[in-house]
Amino acid sequence: MAGCGSCCAETKRIEDGRWRRALWIALAINAAMFAGEIVAGMAAGSRALQADALDFLGDAANYAISLGVAGMALRWRSRAALLKGGAILAFGLYVLVTTILAALGGTVPRAATMGIVGIIALVANGGVALMLYRFRSGDANRRSVWICSRNDALGNLAVLLAALGVVGTGTAWPDLAVALIMAGLAIWGGVQIIVQARGELVSARGSEDQPQHSLAGRGL
Repeated sequence: MAGCGSCCAETKRIEDGRWRRALWIALAINAAMFAGEIVAGMAAGSRALQADALDFLGDAANYAISLGVAGMALRWRSRAALLKGGAILAFGLYVLVTTILAALGGTVPRAATMGIVGIIALVANGGVALMLYRFRSGDANRRSVWICSRNDALGNLAVLLAALGVVGTGTAWPDLAVALIMAGLAIWGGVQIIVQARGELVSARGSEDQPQHSLAGRGL
């Protein structure tokens, strides 16, 4: 049994090392993409690109939080997941409000810039999503990272469709529609993470209280 315990501990250590390495790579990619995409989005007048850039920034912060709590007890990882879920939800609400306000402006974004940046972002997010796919079924903290990556890749596909729509219609409505979709994805993803993290916190508290109840029942 001791040998089995040692083997399991070693396997977990290797898995945690891979998890940390994947997070560092994802953090670097997302930070670099935020810097490039926010400039391109503002230059092109694209609400969808700006929303995607802010998503990159939020993901970089989320990966940094995940690195900070990696290896900690479940309750701390769940609390970090709650924080990230709240941040994702807030981002979605922000994009929703700003997109509605932008709809009143009537400026047509530059479709060519949207397309080029959208392709670069899709390659970056697709690579991150594939790298993190193996960790998608972990606790709320790990699942939140996977949900961020999945939403990013879907958002990039939507940006490319928006660019085609802007070319075809000559209006900003495809760009605004994609921004609204990205807001919806963020809101839904944030709610999913918060619900799972709250459940894990309740479970963790129950596990911590159980030994005390058992000892009390024995008169100790």
